[in-house]
Amino acid sequence: MIELRGLTKRYGERLAVDDVTVTVRPGVVTGFLGPNGAGKSTTMRMVLGLDRPTAGTALVNGRPYAEHRDPLRQVGALLEARALHPGRTARAHLQALAATAGLPRARVDAVLELAGLTPVAGKRVGGFSLGMGQRLGVATALLGDPATVVLDEPVNGLDPDGVLWIRTLARRLAAEGRTVFFSSHLMAEMAVTADHLVVMGRGRLVADVPTEEFIRRAGGDGVRVRSPRAAELAGLLAGPDVVVESAESGVLLVRGVGPEVIGDRAAQSGIALHELTPVQASLEEAFMALTADEREYRTEEQPA
Repeated sequence: MIELRGLTKRYGERLAVDDVTVTVRPGVVTGFLGPNGAGKSTTMRMVLGLDRPTAGTALVNGRPYAEHRDPLRQVGALLEARALHPGRTARAHLQALAATAGLPRARVDAVLELAGLTPVAGKRVGGFSLGMGQRLGVATALLGDPATVVLDEPVNGLDPDGVLWIRTLARRLAAEGRTVFFSSHLMAEMAVTADHLVVMGRGRLVADVPTEEFIRRAGGDGVRVRSPRAAELAGLLAGPDVVVESAESGVLLVRGVGPEVIGDRAAQSGIALHELTPVQASLEEAFMALTADEREYRTEEQPA
């Protein structure tokens, strides 16, 4: 479990993380989202004891990371996959870590197999592709068979097979009762991997909710309606809690009422319906909507 209480970090005049309180629980995959400059990397570094908080606390499995006598067994982390000695082989890299932490050599073979790196275990990591480096980084994070796993952008550089592997691995680790906390800019992948989302913007906590609720909060639920009398139907559905939009002739996107209500009102007025389909916004759409005012960098094409 990861517990952040009033976590704050200043760099001079810049407030990188602003009074963040959140609990990342075991048994679920928790995604960590935020625009560039939101404070995600700084938060992860404080969780792992690499940066000292200006205020507040970051606990992992009940205590600060630096106070654990067996840190690799408590927390496995991937923050920078290329932070490797290029002259070492993958196996030598893992063996050195295992020896330092008092881990059995069998764990080296186990994580090499888990990451699909057994065939290249004797190759120097300086010649690894980005994807192979990512796999080795994940293998390193899992070397101590930790209770908590923190992965920063683990799918970077991975091919589709590798992305599927990370998704399956994250879900399996959570099913085993571990705490899984990972960040990604790939919204489509986050949507099918994360059960829960922690979202930051400009150093502040924006959301700490299940993934489905996050999308609903952005107004993502709606019903697509197609009818030859769409304009008339729009008038019948109008109300203080109902939003009706029309992007094309004869088609409505209705939010605030369900398909049952729409169908009943259409039937009562003798209005034919050619389509009545529940729709949901994508995670990307919900993220962009809820962080519109939290982005530090914005191109001219992006709405304010």
